[in-house]
Amino acid sequence: MNSNQSPTIPASILIVDDTPDNVRLLSTILTAQGYQVRKALNGQRAIATAQEFPPNLILLDVMMPEMNGYEVCAQLKASPQTCSIPVIFLSALDDVLDKVKAFDVGAVDYITKPFQNKEVLARVANQLTIQSQQKLLQEQTHQLEELVERLQNEIKEREGVELALRLAQQESDRLLLNILPSAIVENLKKGDGAAAERFESATVLFADIVGFTSLAARISALELVNFLNQIFSKFDELTEKHDLEKIKTSGDAYIVAGGVPVPRADHAEAIANMALDMQEVIADFKTDTGESFQMRIGINTGPVVAGVIGTKKFIYDLWGDTVNVASRMESQGLPGYIQVTTAIYELLKDRYVFEERGAIGVKGKGEMIAYWLKAKKEDSAVATCSYHRKSTLAN
Repeated sequence: MNSNQSPTIPASILIVDDTPDNVRLLSTILTAQGYQVRKALNGQRAIATAQEFPPNLILLDVMMPEMNGYEVCAQLKASPQTCSIPVIFLSALDDVLDKVKAFDVGAVDYITKPFQNKEVLARVANQLTIQSQQKLLQEQTHQLEELVERLQNEIKEREGVELALRLAQQESDRLLLNILPSAIVENLKKGDGAAAERFESATVLFADIVGFTSLAARISALELVNFLNQIFSKFDELTEKHDLEKIKTSGDAYIVAGGVPVPRADHAEAIANMALDMQEVIADFKTDTGESFQMRIGINTGPVVAGVIGTKKFIYDLWGDTVNVASRMESQGLPGYIQVTTAIYELLKDRYVFEERGAIGVKGKGEMIAYWLKAKKEDSAVATCSYHRKSTLAN
């Protein structure tokens, strides 16, 4: 680097020395190199100038009257305005302890007098390069921190969106599960569709509340709906208890099935237990006149077709002769009774108590033998034993 060469890094430099000749010499060297130079002949003036016009670098003489270079440097480093300005000491003292003291008060370099032009320029350029790199590093760090903060905010926003989507998906799944069987919902989510399929063995229950039409004529629509909601909510609990599939409600009718859409070997038994529990539950409800509600329940078992059809307002439904006959068992039954077909009787006669009703005319089927489902055999045995114990105690 020669005297006509422009500095790599343009900068302003403050020269502090109580010897005017030294100030002029340093000013000439640095100005020729393209640096902007300010001058101060004592410590107080140096501090005031540095605070008013903060330079990029300070060349500071150690031996000065009133306030030496160590004191000036200490004050500069103590001020927030000037603490980051690098200071190079100028001194005729070449003792190691003098240099150590200079670094202790915050100096970054030390030039021994009489100084050489090339050494001064090299040390100045070196400190300005370090300062420039530090500034660049600080800017990059700041940019990185801003980037990290922005990414963190984006992650939080994305997590918020993902959480909202998960909650929406859960709510969607919950609503679907209130309409369709879980197996059907899973197929729909996988894109497999929900076409109707044939089940070779299933059991269907139809239940109808007796006298509900006359009740509807006596009370308000809101009271009527409230009655139904309370009763059907209890039936829903029984459906879950027996792991059955609620098909639908129609007016005051409640329809439930076992063995669809997930086949199970004990579907007839589960439906029988459901029917007996329904009879117990309905007895707990009273009409507006204080009378207990009664139900007609019909059950049949056999092959069915089940599934979801259409493209709007999905509903899982059943079709087939088995379903029609179950409906006839209910409609042609009696209040407070559970009427079942011979197929149900043959499946459950070893575990349940039945009473033969005899032949009844069924639309589209002619005469059919029907039975009343009365109780589970163990429940009947317990009731009989209890009766005998009471009789023995009474005697």
